[in-house]
Formats: sequence, C-alpha cells, structure tokens
Amino acid sequence: MLNYSDALRIVCDESSKIETSVEKVHILQSVNRILAEDVYSDINLPPFNNSAMDGYAFCYSDVRKWKLIGEISAGNYKDYILSPDETVLITTGSKLPDSADSVVPLEDVEISDSFICLKDNVKIKRGMNVRLCGSDLKKDQVVVHKYTKINPQVVAALASCGMEQVKVLQKLKLAILTTGDELVPVSQKPTGDKIRVSNSYALSAAVTELHQSADLLGVVNDDKSRIKELISDALHKECDFLITTGGVSVGKYDFLIEVFSELKIEVRFWKVNIKPGKPIVFGVYQKNERKILVFGLPGNPVSSLVNFQIFIRPAIAKILHQQDSAKISALLLNGLTKNDTKRHFLRGELVNENGEWRATPFSSRSSGDFAEMSKSNCLIEIPEHIMNAKQGDVVECLLI
Repeated sequence: MLNYSDALRIVCDESSKIETSVEKVHILQSVNRILAEDVYSDINLPPFNNSAMDGYAFCYSDVRKWKLIGEISAGNYKDYILSPDETVLITTGSKLPDSADSVVPLEDVEISDSFICLKDNVKIKRGMNVRLCGSDLKKDQVVVHKYTKINPQVVAALASCGMEQVKVLQKLKLAILTTGDELVPVSQKPTGDKIRVSNSYALSAAVTELHQSADLLGVVNDDKSRIKELISDALHKECDFLITTGGVSVGKYDFLIEVFSELKIEVRFWKVNIKPGKPIVFGVYQKNERKILVFGLPGNPVSSLVNFQIFIRPAIAKILHQQDSAKISALLLNGLTKNDTKRHFLRGELVNENGEWRATPFSSRSSGDFAEMSKSNCLIEIPEHIMNAKQGDVVECLLI
C-alpha cells in the first residue's frame, strides 16, 4: 500500500502531462481564470510626464516666486511655454508642459494676487512630484505573465494594455458519478436504511470553488452493468476528470476496480495509507491523444471530500500551472493519539491569534460526520510516524 507522498507524486506526475485548451473571453468574464499568454504593454505607462499631485508646475531654477499664468487639469492639456518665473496650476495626473520639470504641492506655497511664493521652510529640487513617461512600464514590456490567475488588480493591468479580450485556459471539466443502493435524493426524506445523497453536491461545490466545471452524471444503484455503462459514456465525452464515489472497497458490491479494468482504465494505485480515504483508486484513461484522470473515491462523505482536497485539488493546480494552497504551520491546542501508522487528516479549526496560527482538532474522527466537517476550515496533517501529537506541537494544516 502506497504512502501519501508517493501517491500524490503519481497523481501530480500524470497531471503535468495534460495540456489544456485556450479560449478568448471578455475581460469582465476573466476574473479567476488563468491567463494563457504573456501580456505586453502596447504603450508607455504613464504615457506622458505628469503631475503626481495637485500643485504648481514650473521649470526648476533658483526662483522662489512665480507668476501664475494658467491651469491644466487631467484630460485638458494646454501647451504652456513657461519662463523660469512662471507657473501653472496643475492637477494630479495631468500632463506636464514640455517647459516644466517639477511640481510644488499646493500646501507648500502662499498666493498673493496672481503670484505664488514658496513658504519659508520649503525646499525644492528638480523633478519633484513628477511621474516620468514610462516610469511604471515601458512599451513592449511584459505586464502580466502567462499562467497568472486573474484578479481585479490584474484586470486593471490588462485594461491598461487595451486587452478587451483575454486568452485564458479553458475550465477543466470534472464528471462526477455517485453510486450506492442506500442513496435517495436530497428532496426525499430517507426511511429505513436509506440516506440522502451528499457526495455529488459536496464534490460539485468543491469544483465550483476552484472555478472549474462540474458535470453531475447522477446517482446509480450498485448495478455493475449500469455503472459500467455510465462510466463508459463519460469516458467518451469531453471531460478531463472522471470522479466516482462508492464501490472502491472490497465488499460484495464494490465493482469499481473490475469496471475500471474492463474499460481499459490503467489503475496507477488502489489504497493509500491515509485516514480517512484509504480505499481511493487512481487511474488514467487514454484514447489517442486524449487523457482523462480517473478517481474512485470512497462513499463515506468525509472521506470523499478529504480525498478531493488532498489529491484532486493538487491535480487541478498542476494542470493549470498554479501553486496548490500552501500549508500553514500552527501550534496544536489539543493533544492527539493515533493507534495506527497511517497519515491522518483531521478536521479542525485554524485561527490566527496575535500573529500566531493555532489549530484545534475536532473530536469526531468518523468518516460520515459531515456536520462536523461543515464547521472545519482546515485539515490537520499528522504524519505516519507520529503516534502521540502533544499540545504545543507544530503541525501542518491545509486550508479548506
């Protein structure tokens, strides 16, 4: 049975071989998408010498008193030719006259009639309060690099470069199939030995949170032929991931390993030395140049969502050339005892107190306790060799 590190390496290695397509979207639809090209500035930024503040533009000399001969506001440029003893009122961002090279702030001068004079304690220097043409960016300089995740700040940079249409990586499509005789729709009150289906909703929400596309294939009973039919159909659709839940253990109705084999899905591993989520299956389906990553997750709600966070989320990040969410080191507030050599991923709460991260594990370790999972904001990782994590120990936490 594989350890977690080796299993994750296999997943990431396979993920790195997948190439995504590119599409153009309007800049307003580009937020949270991944830029698919380097973006260059088509102009100098700023495109002209301009004033960094409201003040008076002048040509630097020994003069401390100037005659006010006009004004320039943003977007209303006038080409004044200033002599050393002349100035114009200028507003922030306004283009500087060619004959001026400095700006003195409004608060540093006194005004008398049509003259301004520096206050006694004010010193001036050439070039003060002037933003020079191209000082932020030169024409043809890279403004935003390929594979940058687009946020409002990036949108501002793209707009400054005239990018109304933006090339981005296409969203990954993750098909999700849920299996189990015990499952009933969320709209139905379960009776007897039935439970409401939750895995498909949780996994779809996890995909959406990563700004990718989820395709719910429905819920199917533990019928091998029907499961095989649905998986076969999914493999021939346009998807990048196929995720199933349930049927990956060793019970009488756990058909997934057989179905994967019959459908020519090459299984890379089955079972990982972790808790929860040990029965996970990972495989690759390849037809011609097209490759689909296949994950068979356990049916237990917490196990399937933990598997998503520790395997599928890193796979998505790898394909999109992103760094997966960094782990946070935190002080453990409660001691923990393990009775096995698995790597544990415990639900918990991570808080920052006075600049120090602290993690509190929740008491339940049940793979079906979704109520407790809903209160968690992290997975606290306890390595295989740690049997007794003590209060005050430093642990790694994955934000969820």
